[in-house]
Amino acid sequence: MGESHRCSVHLALGGGAVADVLLWKNWFGSAALLIGSTALWLLFERAGYNLLSFISNVLLLLVVILFFWAKSALLLNRPLPPVPNLDISEESVVKGADEMRVYVNRALSIAHDIAIGGNLGLFVQVFLGLWVISYIGSFFNFLTLAYTGVLLSLSLPVLYAKYQKQIDEKLIIAHKIIQTQYRKIDEQILRKIPMPSKNDKKTQ
Repeated sequence: MGESHRCSVHLALGGGAVADVLLWKNWFGSAALLIGSTALWLLFERAGYNLLSFISNVLLLLVVILFFWAKSALLLNRPLPPVPNLDISEESVVKGADEMRVYVNRALSIAHDIAIGGNLGLFVQVFLGLWVISYIGSFFNFLTLAYTGVLLSLSLPVLYAKYQKQIDEKLIIAHKIIQTQYRKIDEQILRKIPMPSKNDKKTQ
């Protein structure tokens, strides 16, 4: 029974390499992500290292190593450094653009419904969501927030896969409570706010 829960969570996360990392099925990838993100957070947040200086120094060191490796390989008749073909295919660019287009169109559709359609319920949801993000962001900088997101991504899916039944029960109860409160707010406040009708917009 537990294995079926874990499988469903794995499929919900895409069922690929990312899901394997988030669910710790790929221990090497999960540990590398955790150690790497922790090292970067300590380096920039605690040690006070500058991101631009860090990237420049890493690239400088890489260029120097590759340059002298290539020169020494020619002089000593050794193989050249195994640098891969750094070329982004047109297919990958088109695929990424198509995926980005879906999210952009979704955001534009929400903005249209709020600005033109006068969807008050959607406006309240977006307003509260942005306010919560702004409130949370006031306590952390971007790097700490990103590091916290990595820690949550590596812990919450595993916990949910292990205790899916208990968590689902609590989420169903919380969802019913939220729906009840939203209906009360909608009936007592939102529906009493006068909104322009479509006929009024056409006459304007």
